[in-house]
Amino acid sequence: MDTNVNVARGARSGFITRSRAAVSLLFLMNGFVVGCWAPKIPDFAERLALTKFELGLMILVFGVGSLVMMPVIGTQIAKHGSRVVVRALAVCLLPMLLVLTLAPNVITGAISLFLFGGFIGAMDVAMNANAVAVEKSMRRAIMSSCHAFWSLGGLIGSGLGGLAISKLGILGHAELATVLAAIFLAAAWPMVLADPPHPDTKKEKTKLPMVPLPWLLGLMALLCMVPEGAILDWGALYLRQEMGASVALSGLGFAAFSAAMATMRFAGDLVRDRLGGVKTLRICTLFAIVGLLLTSLAPDAEIAVLGFALCGIGISNMVPIAFSAAGNIPGLKPGIGISVVTSIGYSGMLVAPSVIGFVAEHVGFAVVFMALPVLLLVVLAFSRLAQYADGVSGAGH
Repeated sequence: MDTNVNVARGARSGFITRSRAAVSLLFLMNGFVVGCWAPKIPDFAERLALTKFELGLMILVFGVGSLVMMPVIGTQIAKHGSRVVVRALAVCLLPMLLVLTLAPNVITGAISLFLFGGFIGAMDVAMNANAVAVEKSMRRAIMSSCHAFWSLGGLIGSGLGGLAISKLGILGHAELATVLAAIFLAAAWPMVLADPPHPDTKKEKTKLPMVPLPWLLGLMALLCMVPEGAILDWGALYLRQEMGASVALSGLGFAAFSAAMATMRFAGDLVRDRLGGVKTLRICTLFAIVGLLLTSLAPDAEIAVLGFALCGIGISNMVPIAFSAAGNIPGLKPGIGISVVTSIGYSGMLVAPSVIGFVAEHVGFAVVFMALPVLLLVVLAFSRLAQYADGVSGAGH
């Protein structure tokens, strides 16, 4: 009897391990595709003859795509379960780098960016939902490490991107990236955990909380995500145009940011358990402020890349802490709190790129990166709210 029980436990343990590996690969794939896009942005702008402000508007279209698709996908997950939805979205995402590379004009470029943002954001929601299902099956938190795999994917994508573009050209890079993303998806495909649909969740989503706490945490998430979006969308262009970096080196800005972020996210749960949410958030915020200032004042591209890395160390666990706190607000269902914080946070990613592009058009990116720490000073002012995150693992990019 004991032998049979042990065999059953071993089989279940293997099944859970496969499910965790699958969702980690999905996060890796999503981050990889985003990372591959970062070093392509300067070429995209040059090919379509876009000014900084016009590129900001194009990136705004990417954000609109994400925000349009996210709530739609939430209802589909409720109807069909996250496995069906995340697989379908991953397949839709696969050709998008090729589509963006081949877009011949501004209109097709804008449509491609809308779809690209939509598939990235929607897959983000679906793979988070699948990660929650895996957490429940394992009865332990894995979300922080899942998002570490997203950052690792961003590191691989952006790190290889500049080199691949210089060696293979823009189209060759897109082809290589698509093949690698397909390999990640193929490895994950048979192991993705099947979770049951939850059709009743739609009613809960219509109720907005009337207490201020989730909205304040949403503001914190927004202010944390703006610098992250600035580095993703504008880092390579800053290094290329204002620091005189090569194509390969300009791709390393987001790579350094992602490497530091991935490393700290793998360690994030341990650090937070040791120091608590408030102290961890404050230390992370100070690292991010120093990194942004170093980037803006850097005498050369190499020092600017170091600044991006310090910023990655800081930002790594700021959004997860805000999301964890949102899911642990007394008297509020976790899903409601997290949905509010997620929506507000992503709205910052929606508005910020075009604003940054408009400002940079007139004063340059160095001034923009010097101004962003002001937002993080507001996060420091609200850092006491991170106490709600203690003892809970969060989610987020």
